[in-house]
Amino acid sequence: MAIALAHSIRTPRLTLRRMTAADAPRVYEIQSNWNVTRMLRMASFPPTLDELRHWLARHEAEWLSGAAYRFALVAEERVIGCADVDEIASDSGDLGYWLDEAYWGRGLASEATAAVRDFALDSVGLKRLLSGHAADNPASGRVLTKLGFRFLRDATSWSRSRQETIIHRKYELVAAGNDAARRS
Repeated sequence: MAIALAHSIRTPRLTLRRMTAADAPRVYEIQSNWNVTRMLRMASFPPTLDELRHWLARHEAEWLSGAAYRFALVAEERVIGCADVDEIASDSGDLGYWLDEAYWGRGLASEATAAVRDFALDSVGLKRLLSGHAADNPASGRVLTKLGFRFLRDATSWSRSRQETIIHRKYELVAAGNDAARRS
């Protein structure tokens, strides 16, 4: 199923729309904060504007191919973060999210990720979502369990931002009635 590039989602406090290369300066501003980027396994620190422009420019092709859907979280008429589902294959995908530190502690991560979870399951038709967080970021674990994810295991992963191996807590959410995915 093709999802239009103009697809957006509205929640009580947010608009979620496709991230574009035009978002690079704001993403750069957010990810220049070590407190944000140290929790992102795949982001570099410090970021570069060129690297972020290149990353954002790939999003349209990912969206059109159905490989990933990355949403800019817009509140108060500005981008405050990202929520996405990527690594989509075989009815499964990976849910991720990050927010500008100024917006932490307001329930916006839960609001945004619930919307992306529902989009992934209902609009995209995925049967299983995976997610995870750095073990030293328990707030992200609370977001995931609130959304219905269940803890799977701790694993070690390379953190590009920290330039070290971290403990990465892994979670999954299996769509109702999809017991086959639970056994995989």
